Amino acid sequence: MNKWLMIIRAPFLPLSVVLAFLGTCIAWYDGAFHLGYALLAFLGILLAHISADVINEYFDYKSGIDLATKRTPFSGGSGALPMGLITPKQALWLGIITFVAIIPIGVYFVLVKGWLLLPLLLVAALCILIYTPFILKMGWPEWAPGLGMGALPVIGAYFVQTGEYNWPLVVASVPSFILVHNLLLINEFPDVGADKQGGRRTLPIAIGQAGASKFYSAMTILVYLWVVGSVIAGVMPVYCLIALLTLPFAIKAIRGSMQYQDMNKLVPALASNVMVVLLTQLLLGVGYILAKLF
Repeated sequence: MNKWLMIIRAPFLPLSVVLAFLGTCIAWYDGAFHLGYALLAFLGILLAHISADVINEYFDYKSGIDLATKRTPFSGGSGALPMGLITPKQALWLGIITFVAIIPIGVYFVLVKGWLLLPLLLVAALCILIYTPFILKMGWPEWAPGLGMGALPVIGAYFVQTGEYNWPLVVASVPSFILVHNLLLINEFPDVGADKQGGRRTLPIAIGQAGASKFYSAMTILVYLWVVGSVIAGVMPVYCLIALLTLPFAIKAIRGSMQYQDMNKLVPALASNVMVVLLTQLLLGVGYILAKLF
């Protein structure tokens, strides 16, 4: 059982929980909530997350990246394939099966809630399928996880409740885009050497680690400015300012990213960034709940 938990990178799956939670909370704030739809949407997001991670593991192993990288608790893959716990064929099949399992969920929601969900599902599917073989060679691949495993799940979780999109929702999904984008970005710092060897062009490779550190820092600050600005503009409820409580973790992550050459400083920064990603979105959801209640 442990080997399967390793390959699906179970410690990272709480991201799926907070994405589904945030989108559902925004829908509830707008007056729509169906528990069955919420649970089914969460299952779809979870399966998509697992599929993306496992397919990525498969390609990383086949390219030799996972054999060259120095693993940390937050980067370098799960280690299940290099350790021989799972065969590449098993990993590929797991990625395919979890991807295929999403299809009936998507079809159901399209039939029940409308075809406008279909473009979102297709874009998310492309982000999963072509991320490792194609997008990772583009020079700025982090946008794809930011979109496919950040903004779109929040928007999708909202749509299956309400059957519509709106601009306040899009605005509320931007922090999720940035946070998941940054989750990938800072976790790429320890893998620069192996990624270069494997033909990848992540942002730390394309603009250098110093430049990527500044970009990460600016994007992290933008999350909080976005929330404050959205509240001032009346697009997000004032209770969403509770998300600012994660600022101490963000400051620690920024400082560590600037000391990327020192793994003793970088690894704690990776941990702090995970807290920023999960707790900021969780607290945004709580903010919408509080705004509805009070």
